[in-house]
Amino acid sequence: MVRFSNPVLPGFHPDPSVCRVGEDYYLVTSTFEWFPGVPIFHSKDLVHWRQIGHVLDRASQLPLDGVRPSGGVYAPTLRHHEGVFYMITTLVDGLMESGNFVVTAADPAGPWSEPYWLSDSEGFDPSLFFDDDGRAWVHGARPARSPRHEGHTEVWLRELDLNRMKLVGPEHVLWDGAVKGAVWAEGPHIYKVDGAYYLLASEGGTEHDHAVSVARASAVTGPYTGSSRNPILTHRNLGREHPIVGTGHADLVQTQTGEWWMVLLAMRPYGGYHYNLGRETFLTRVRWEDGWPLADEVRLTAEAPDLPAHRWPAPPACDHFDAEWLAPFWNHLRTPREPYWTLTERPGFLRLRGRPESLTDRSNPSLIARRQQHAHFAAHAAMEFTPKGEDRAGLALVQNDDYHIVLALHADGLKVIRREDGVDRTLVVADVPAGRVWLGVEAHEQDYQMLYATEPGQWRPLGDPVDGRVLSTSLAGGFIGAYVGMYLSGEGTAGGNVADFDWFEYHELPPH
Repeated sequence: MVRFSNPVLPGFHPDPSVCRVGEDYYLVTSTFEWFPGVPIFHSKDLVHWRQIGHVLDRASQLPLDGVRPSGGVYAPTLRHHEGVFYMITTLVDGLMESGNFVVTAADPAGPWSEPYWLSDSEGFDPSLFFDDDGRAWVHGARPARSPRHEGHTEVWLRELDLNRMKLVGPEHVLWDGAVKGAVWAEGPHIYKVDGAYYLLASEGGTEHDHAVSVARASAVTGPYTGSSRNPILTHRNLGREHPIVGTGHADLVQTQTGEWWMVLLAMRPYGGYHYNLGRETFLTRVRWEDGWPLADEVRLTAEAPDLPAHRWPAPPACDHFDAEWLAPFWNHLRTPREPYWTLTERPGFLRLRGRPESLTDRSNPSLIARRQQHAHFAAHAAMEFTPKGEDRAGLALVQNDDYHIVLALHADGLKVIRREDGVDRTLVVADVPAGRVWLGVEAHEQDYQMLYATEPGQWRPLGDPVDGRVLSTSLAGGFIGAYVGMYLSGEGTAGGNVADFDWFEYHELPPH
């Protein structure tokens, strides 16, 4: 019996949506205020995934300017119909654009189209369903028209004219949750199985009480009747000490061998009820009983799908910045409107340009970062930087503008600054000679030990371990997992300085 390990996409990969095309599987996840938006992954076996790009990789597709933390891109849905890939999602609290939109592509690796904004839709978490008769339907969640309690939402449905990419026809309200007093019925998806229509939706809020329920109808417009076994998946009954919590926001896929599987988000708390990794993508088996789907309990290891294992080459732990473009795992905070980074000005280095923008602003700072994907990890970089005035450069561990940790070289020394609830606290300062400096962090759950070296391999700790709970959603709020990366800021001054990074490495560490 072949087994696999969960999560299949560790680190901040929430709200997964999956579709199958022949023997290939494609999956997307939410990105909120991070750019490029909506990473897209490819798999042959539902277990091993490789990133093939981003759906929203141009500023014209994704205006994130000024978006608040945990605003931006919510809950994408990926579908394939008659040779075309469709991705539908919501841009929340955008200053230039907001609402639901669709993009299309012939190749999932791109390029993807400019957005088709659905101006007469509302709410969030939109999804697409293509029926056997060729008709297409959009459905999503929104606050209930006649709310009975706080957090009362409902699922709506309208037809989509694919030629004009416009909603047409009457609106239908399908569902408002299975449990009495259910909050945040959201993340809906419709499937047609053996002639019946199934509506899968989450409820309970995307925290510990998250759950997945299902309803069934003989027509796509309803009426829908819930399963007597709802919720068909939840871990809220297993308690806060369970290693996997908050299971929900699921999507179903049937394999070419006839099996059914569910991708979903969940969290792995550690160091108390804290989850620095954010909401991750998990996989679990689905079986059918009495005409209804039932999901297996989500486990850290489980029997794998009945598909030939297909492992992709492992990406290197160290990025030497010797390619023409940034690797797809690198992200920017909000939409970059100017090229503040270059890989060609000094070949073999990532050069960041100093600008006034700071991590404490709701802006696009000079930050190149990647997801933290493990409770135990190490990250290191080699930096060449001469600070001037208020300039600072180094490593940043980011949750949002009010919660982060920075290990940066200032004019008066190398500093560790921990920011909590919008207040900075300098924890330690060290003098370092001019020239190259090596920077690092080793994390073991909520202990983040900052490191530095002024000679190759001569690493030394800088101060005591930093309390990493500021990187946890349970403390900082929102929907984002922690990021770690390279940073340069003029802290409100004009900038003009540069910081060169020769390499950056990230790898998992064994637990203590």
